[in-house]
Amino acid sequence: MIDLHMHTTASDGRSTPEALVARAWDVGIRTLSVTDHDTMAGVAPAVRAAEPLGMTVIPGIEITSVHGGKDVHVLAYFLPESAPGLQDMLQRQRRLRVERAMEIAGRLDALGAPIDAQTLAAAASAPGGKSLARPQIAQALIDAGHVSSVAEAFDRYLGEDSPAYVPHAGASPAGVVALVTAGGGIASLAHPGYRPRDEIIQGLVDAGLDAIEVFHSSHDAAAQAHYLAVARRLGLLITGGSDYHGEGVRRAEFFGVANLPREHFEALMERVRRRPTASVAPA
Repeated sequence: MIDLHMHTTASDGRSTPEALVARAWDVGIRTLSVTDHDTMAGVAPAVRAAEPLGMTVIPGIEITSVHGGKDVHVLAYFLPESAPGLQDMLQRQRRLRVERAMEIAGRLDALGAPIDAQTLAAAASAPGGKSLARPQIAQALIDAGHVSSVAEAFDRYLGEDSPAYVPHAGASPAGVVALVTAGGGIASLAHPGYRPRDEIIQGLVDAGLDAIEVFHSSHDAAAQAHYLAVARRLGLLITGGSDYHGEGVRRAEFFGVANLPREHFEALMERVRRRPTASVAPA
């Protein structure tokens, strides 16, 4: 089984890279990609954990971009950490995440739901710190006793239509795609059916987009069929994965269920083999 979209404690996942690999093995996944938000800190530990099991770890990252004040996520595979401009962009992304979290915390305070924002910011700003995202803020709301679950935190405070929501700031989707492809990586538009923005896809193809994530835990059969057709029409490769963030988090039931069919993985690998700057991390 192949799953090219999952998260660890390096960003907003609940499993360490080592625990994630063990969990993946248990559900039958043999090829995986750790795609944490705006950091690749979880990749090397996952590779080390996978080696004794004979699993293959594809180096990955999910980079946040912004279009019209809304997030657009770009998955990047086989992208060297030394790719020109990557670390500068990721450092800026992490700084913007902290600034956004502090603004959200200010809104929560005004709503009568204060959290320990300084601790979150300090942890994210430390060397090797986590990429700060709304799930950590949701957990802070739980710890402070304002809500009883992550779902309630998003419903009451953090969702896009909720009073404490603050839009992301960051690089454009086309800019991210161009950086990934120039660096020798494979760029895939993540979960396009989650909040559809089909109108931007052609522009991303023009910027060098290689693939689109057709198989995803938020895509039903109709969404899969639609984006398969889009991929074929535009000549895009196909990626897929569960977007697993850990047990007790939404869509956890799709871990070991939502996966990438092997024929699409082989097509992806054929593209990689034709890119001399790309590198594979087999375990």
